[in-house]
Amino acid sequence: MEYTRPRLVYKIRGMDTSRNPITVRGLTVGIIGLIIITASSMYVALRMGALPWPTVFVTVVSMAILGKAKNSTLEEINCTHTLMSAGAMVAGGLAFTLPGLWMLDSEAELSLFQIAVIAVTGALLGTFFTMIFRHTLIEKEKLPYPMGEAAYNTLIAGKEGKGAPILFSSLTLSAAFTFIRDGLGKIPAILTVFGGSTAFPSLAIWVSPMALGIGAIIGPVLALMWFLGTVIGYFILTPIGLASGFFASMADADSFRSSLGIGLMIGTGIGVAIKAIITLMRRGRKNGGSSIKRLIVPAAAFSVFAIIILVLFTEITIPEGILLILGVYLTTYLSAMLTGQTGINPMEIFAILVLLAASVLFSPTIGAAFSIAGVTAVACGLTGDVMNDLRSGSLIGTRPRYQIIAEGIGGVIGAIVAAVALQVLATSMGGFGTEALPAPQAAAVAAMAGGLDNPTAFAIGTAIGIILFLTGMPSATFGLGVYLPTYISSAMALGAVIMEIAKKLGKNKEKSQENAALISSGLLGGEGITGVIIAIASML
Repeated sequence: MEYTRPRLVYKIRGMDTSRNPITVRGLTVGIIGLIIITASSMYVALRMGALPWPTVFVTVVSMAILGKAKNSTLEEINCTHTLMSAGAMVAGGLAFTLPGLWMLDSEAELSLFQIAVIAVTGALLGTFFTMIFRHTLIEKEKLPYPMGEAAYNTLIAGKEGKGAPILFSSLTLSAAFTFIRDGLGKIPAILTVFGGSTAFPSLAIWVSPMALGIGAIIGPVLALMWFLGTVIGYFILTPIGLASGFFASMADADSFRSSLGIGLMIGTGIGVAIKAIITLMRRGRKNGGSSIKRLIVPAAAFSVFAIIILVLFTEITIPEGILLILGVYLTTYLSAMLTGQTGINPMEIFAILVLLAASVLFSPTIGAAFSIAGVTAVACGLTGDVMNDLRSGSLIGTRPRYQIIAEGIGGVIGAIVAAVALQVLATSMGGFGTEALPAPQAAAVAAMAGGLDNPTAFAIGTAIGIILFLTGMPSATFGLGVYLPTYISSAMALGAVIMEIAKKLGKNKEKSQENAALISSGLLGGEGITGVIIAIASML
């Protein structure tokens, strides 16, 4: 199913596409920024259990430093911010998984070298698989990729000045609001609309400019489909199940609902695989061109190499390694799709699912299990990041191969920095699962290592997800609504509705559309920038 939305697009004049956009100055700026952002992202992921997208922040930084440089181009700035942001999501992938190993077994041994192997392998797998997905999701399906579009609008406003007052006014207001909320603690992050009862869960809304901006960018179809998942999961399935006695308690209802939501997302992935197989069979040899082979063959070769490296330097066995590669391929596609549709990348969920599959089939050691989860989460995290960057690059006209190279460089360096940061923080702050470093996502991975809460609900969700996807419905987005807390989907839906009303009230439809894109991008960028700055300050 193709998702399209009118977008703000400016023609870039005078872009020199004959030059290599990966420059020495760009690499220098990108790597320095990468180290700072990766280290701070590791801290905030372990401390807060959340990770703001760095996309717009690194875009602004790259533009501020390189924008006035001699002979600078948007391609150069685009490749620089692509490199600079890569390590943040690699850090998230490690922080959301590996600490769970020490939470389960304080005597567990995982050396710095092994952590680096897990991180680098995941980063490179994510990069290779992204090359395969890029054309389908960005050029063919044209998914919105909210953070990528926000970065694009920021670049255009900064470079050409068109729409700059609107964008930067929105960005400034969003940044100020976020600072008052998170930095000063004067505004609650979540407002409870309905406190809940024995029959109904609570309904809350996220007080977040970024959430409103994402809802506005992805549009009413995806945002309301997301909210529909929340309504069905929380306010139809749960109360009916409790009233009928199908659920003995709210805890049982939550277990069923969350497993159902995960199943819907995985069913989407299986549907993707089925659709791909059907498409290849229909095409046969006639359309099995060399362009596909150019991407698949290197990815397959690296996959074999990755299995060998993981078998040699971690506790992962060859069968587990093969399953891991298949799982990473599936989950990175889901990660790229969900990031494109919603701006949300639940990398730890994907890590849990591959971990569970390995546990059912092979009963891996605890070290192997968390190594599998770590590689998966890192690959999914990097995939979401690079697809946002590729989306902004596609709107600008940046040649994808240079962005992929920049992301690969940033992913590898970021992986090493993240591995060092993880071990340093654990040593200096007394380990994980503590008040200083609670690492909530890793705790969830540790809790799920024993199996799914409700396998029946997971199976039902998987079947429904396959059917919905094959009939053209955004089943992964629907599943995300079923799984995630109500405050996220309600904020996204509100943002989409407000923006649609504002556009309808505008006299000039085209101008209203442009202003809506700029305002939405500013809302995302302001909170993202402030979140990263607060993270860096907290780390220091």
